[in-house]
Amino acid sequence: MTIFNARAMCAATLLCAAAAQPAIAHTDAVPVRADGHAPIGVMADHTHKTGEVMLSYRYGVMTMDGSRIGTDSVSPETIATTVPNRFAGRMGQPPTLRVVPLEMTMQMHMLGVMWAPSDRVTLMAMLPYVRKHMDHVTFMGGMGTTRLGVFTTVAEGVGDAKLSGLFPLWSVSGHRLHATAGVSVPTGSNTEEDDVLAPNGMRPTLRLPYPMQLGTGTYDLLPGVTYAGHQGHWSWGAQYSGELRLSDNDEGYTYGDKHHLTGWGAYLLAPQVSLSLRLAFEDEGRVDGIDPRVVAPVQTADPDFQGGTRLAALAGVNWHIQPSAHRLALELGETVYQDLNGPQLERDLMLRVGYQHTWK
Repeated sequence: MTIFNARAMCAATLLCAAAAQPAIAHTDAVPVRADGHAPIGVMADHTHKTGEVMLSYRYGVMTMDGSRIGTDSVSPETIATTVPNRFAGRMGQPPTLRVVPLEMTMQMHMLGVMWAPSDRVTLMAMLPYVRKHMDHVTFMGGMGTTRLGVFTTVAEGVGDAKLSGLFPLWSVSGHRLHATAGVSVPTGSNTEEDDVLAPNGMRPTLRLPYPMQLGTGTYDLLPGVTYAGHQGHWSWGAQYSGELRLSDNDEGYTYGDKHHLTGWGAYLLAPQVSLSLRLAFEDEGRVDGIDPRVVAPVQTADPDFQGGTRLAALAGVNWHIQPSAHRLALELGETVYQDLNGPQLERDLMLRVGYQHTWK
């Protein structure tokens, strides 16, 4: 059985099992309080009653600064003089990585809609608009630590759309559990180009490396399961979600699978305001295959220098505007541990703000 068929069968099984669940009476409907939803950085965290619609907008920004190999930080000079260039030997390719990323900022605007045709299923669609900005330093020639100059590459546009179904599995007083089954659709570009500064001083236009592309170019399975509970002024929850690639894209490679695990706790200061703390773990595989047009003496062009494990800590606030069905939220966090298949840029700060409105 191919990987594609195995994963497709897994998704189909999950969908059928969820759809087969008996209709769940909402004896424990999400309370109209600020922590009725998870922190704004958690997607697909709740279901809706029949006929309910929710529109959402999220803005997120993440910064990266400095490189790391495994758990150790490394300087640009170390990378430029010691890390082998996998393309060495090709025309114009030096023996080591002579172009080193310094920092990166990724911004995302996310529009989302949820609709429940019945109590047994909530449908969700999300579409991102992404802007990536990466600064680099280029070292002169094929050896040494003389800096030739710096340059910036930018990619901006629509990312990959996500379509999912959320299926309630269990609901008793103060506790909820639901499954998610979805697919990511390759609406984002993976052929972005920009001008670069080469070690010989030339400024060619090249296809941007893997972290700078806007989409995966593949259809991806999006499985998940979410638990949430509350008692008195306290609430809590946990979620697993995955991104499982189904096949290579048209450029000849596949991004690594991703697995996300997060847990949170929140305290209700008042019915309209809650504070939260959250831990978020991510495991991402290396790129499988290679884009033949991504050839450069830079770490981001090497498929083996992608992915790793990361742990972030985040604090947030939810504000429910009563008695209306409007909700505002903010979450700010920092990566506290990362073990990267490097050299690779370190993740630092992340911020997400959002607005949600529900009606029936």
